[in-house]
Amino acid sequence: MHVVLASASPARLSVLRSAGLDPLVEVSDVDEEALLAAVPDASPGEKVTRLAGAKATTVARRIADTRPDAVVIGCDSMLHIDGELVGKPVDADQARKRWRAMAGGTGELVTGHAVLRLADGEIDRVAEGHAVTTVRFGEPTEDELEAYVASGEPMAVAGAFTLDGLSGWFVEGIDGDPSNVIGISLPLTRRLLAGVGVPVTTLWSPASGRP
Repeated sequence: MHVVLASASPARLSVLRSAGLDPLVEVSDVDEEALLAAVPDASPGEKVTRLAGAKATTVARRIADTRPDAVVIGCDSMLHIDGELVGKPVDADQARKRWRAMAGGTGELVTGHAVLRLADGEIDRVAEGHAVTTVRFGEPTEDELEAYVASGEPMAVAGAFTLDGLSGWFVEGIDGDPSNVIGISLPLTRRLLAGVGVPVTTLWSPASGRP
């Protein structure tokens, strides 16, 4: 059975490959702002899960003819901090301001997940959920912050940080699933796959060295 990752995130792809999967990548073209605007009163978990579901559904319909019996995994991550749900900063100035606000504090990285199973080209089963990991931020110096912003990394990731990149130097610790902070929770994805009748062990790539 083919596994399709409905995400352009290299970090999510890396997590899945390290965990024994070799997914195809198919990027969705979902209008995230419009979807969020339609559910202004939803909880952070509900919002990111809605986005993940929309991405997975868009990709599932697109590949239905060429991959009629695939499993599609969609994800969306945002940082919940100071009562606000934020995604990628729009520019270097916003990334700088976010880090100054986050420094020395905590936030919750919230990732929505959707797993869709196709059967004969039709969406047959769906399982959705979200995971939350608390992140404790350090306090980078002004020089460190300027160097980090200049790297361009914060503009490419939800919340202007990532655990497995340059900003890992400025994360003091986490409470919860580390893979969720990177962009896809392996424990939750395993449960969602089981929810659509696909044990994760049946998806392990022979090249991974697993049974």
